[in-house]
Amino acid sequence: MELFGIALTTLILFVSFGFMVGVLFGFFGMGGSFLVTPALLVMGYPARVAVGSGMAFVFGTAVIATLKHHDLGQVDYKLGGLMIVGTSVGIEVGRIGVFYLEDLGLASGVIGVTYVVLLGAIGVFVTRNALKNDGSSGSGGGHHDAADDEIDPDAIPDIAKKIQSYRVPPMMTIAGGIQVSLWMVLGVAFATGLLSGFLGVGGGFIRMPAMFYLIGVPVPVAVGTDLFEIVFSGGIGSFLYGMEGGVDLSIVAPLLAGSALGARIGSAATSIVNEDDIKIYFGLMLLGGSIAVAFQQAGDYLAIEVFNTIGFALILLSAFMVSGAVIYSTITTMRAQSNASATSVD
Repeated sequence: MELFGIALTTLILFVSFGFMVGVLFGFFGMGGSFLVTPALLVMGYPARVAVGSGMAFVFGTAVIATLKHHDLGQVDYKLGGLMIVGTSVGIEVGRIGVFYLEDLGLASGVIGVTYVVLLGAIGVFVTRNALKNDGSSGSGGGHHDAADDEIDPDAIPDIAKKIQSYRVPPMMTIAGGIQVSLWMVLGVAFATGLLSGFLGVGGGFIRMPAMFYLIGVPVPVAVGTDLFEIVFSGGIGSFLYGMEGGVDLSIVAPLLAGSALGARIGSAATSIVNEDDIKIYFGLMLLGGSIAVAFQQAGDYLAIEVFNTIGFALILLSAFMVSGAVIYSTITTMRAQSNASATSVD
């Protein structure tokens, strides 16, 4: 049975996957979009369609999530606007690279290997920090900060303090009263834009940690600002790929149908849940994505179809595990707060 030209089982799969990714995207400002492109590659879609459709999905989901973060006051529009400039240039460079590699017949392989390396490296980094419980998200209060709140100096990572000490003009003041060189902001934006255009992702799984660890932006504001920037980078990227026939609406539409609800839930959870509670799950999800793409690459190279199936299953399992953790943590936290309120009233 088909609906809108797509098998019903595939449609249900896309809607469900979109919901899980939306939860992750809304909560982390990352952690979902990078799963879509490798999933489409595992399903056998051409690299151009996988990247372009992934970019279009990123755009739609970011719009939904950004609106919720705006309501929470967690968007630094000045920082986001500056990053858009660097990201736009990076996206175009990345897009040209994909089409060049596609002409050489190397696009799928190179994109897949890049995913394996990046996801694995960042997954190890995030998981290690979570296990160390280094307090990198601040003093343990969760995602409650607003863009105009002063940041606790002790909550800024040491590497960010070191970078902030290099005062290369022009300097600018960003969220939390932090002063940083404009060149650092543009450098981070260009690098993540390059990844966005090349890998078909919002770049959040690189940009959000970079904004916190390298620039020192408070975690909740980094999430909201990252999503605001992704609205533009995703829009530009999907438009450029769409002009080249790289966006398949039969893929994007059901994914967005699921993420519309998921992104709202994930964004709302940022004002409730302490991200330290699930940071380790996010790191493991990145590692799961890395292993999944590695299986897919091995399956293509060795012509072993079962490896592709295992890879796809691991991608779904990773998304399901972490989105489930976000929802579970939200429910348990809300129940604890409700019980505490009831006790105080009594």
